[in-house]
Amino acid sequence: MRISEILRRKGAEVVTVAPQAPVRELLAVLAEQNVGAVVVSSDGLSLDGIVSERDVVRRLHAVGAELLDRPVSAIMTAVVHTCSPDDRVESLRPTMTEHRIRHLPVLREGRMVGIVSIGDVVKSAISELQTEREHLEQYLRG
Repeated sequence: MRISEILRRKGAEVVTVAPQAPVRELLAVLAEQNVGAVVVSSDGLSLDGIVSERDVVRRLHAVGAELLDRPVSAIMTAVVHTCSPDDRVESLRPTMTEHRIRHLPVLREGRMVGIVSIGDVVKSAISELQTEREHLEQYLRG
């Protein structure tokens, strides 16, 4: 299965926040959108970074409440692993596991066209296993 199939099923919406937005605003976006990570983008199409709930918690522990007024760019991950709509889902599993990545922005020609989560990857693997099981059962039945 390709990443484009996942995006076709779940949609291509990418929740973004501007790099200069305060962390307080980021928290509101995470809560309102019910997501675990947000792409940091100055224009909603390009990729400046990514920031997750985990990033906030770790920095909040280190810095304290003053973090809430700092810009998102101060806590974002600037070097972001990405994928393409043409990538196969299986190729993402090792990358996501080894680097402990839960969200991968999907880029086509440098522009964001979606985002996939580890949940999307696992869901696709389960779906493929179920389909394979059904085919095997049909084969055994003759």
